Amino acid sequence: MIDLYYCGTPNGLKMTVFLEEAQLPHRIIKVDIGKGEQFRPDFLAISPNGKIPAMIDHAPADGGEPIALFESGAMLLYLADKIGRFLPGDLRGRNEVMKWLFWQVGGLGPMAGQIGHFNVYAPEKVPYAIERYARETSRLYKVLNTRLADREFIAGDYSIADMACYPWIVPHKGHRQALDDHPNLKRWFDAIARRPAVIRAYAGTRDSYSSPKPVSDAERRILFGTSAGS
Repeated sequence: MIDLYYCGTPNGLKMTVFLEEAQLPHRIIKVDIGKGEQFRPDFLAISPNGKIPAMIDHAPADGGEPIALFESGAMLLYLADKIGRFLPGDLRGRNEVMKWLFWQVGGLGPMAGQIGHFNVYAPEKVPYAIERYARETSRLYKVLNTRLADREFIAGDYSIADMACYPWIVPHKGHRQALDDHPNLKRWFDAIARRPAVIRAYAGTRDSYSSPKPVSDAERRILFGTSAGS
């Protein structure tokens, strides 16, 4: 049984997509990040960085004590290794997937997250920041569009690289990106969106960047104003 500590953000949705694709028994434990539940001691014991998602595997492959993980990329790698799917076993195929997984966690996610923040959630418009992060996110879209010019999925067969990238393309409108400008990316995006597991994973969720709910001053302080000393 997997306990997934979850909120419906792109990083959280990576994990529900994987769990639905793999049909792994799991329990969703929702974390209300607007109320600061990610800073509770019991959650920090699992995720010291105070971010979702996080998980506990109560039945690890070695038969030992439960394993706790945080960071969505590490979690995807762990689960793919656990079930022997969505990550090739050969050296070259495995590393092809890992390159694009790390590209997402180190580039696409952080840059798209920044344009999402400054375009949607910042209390005041900062034109330089909006232009800077929209332009860099556009560049990353072009990288992925080029990659998909001659292949169905990002790194060979459908893999955790696709599961990691897709949720960060879903909010493209909030990120000031037009999929019609990237036809290969759009074809891939539409194909992923039609997958039954992806439909199940997204059921009942909302795009927090393209159609955000109002954020109170208290929630804003929790979400964007918490420092190491808070």
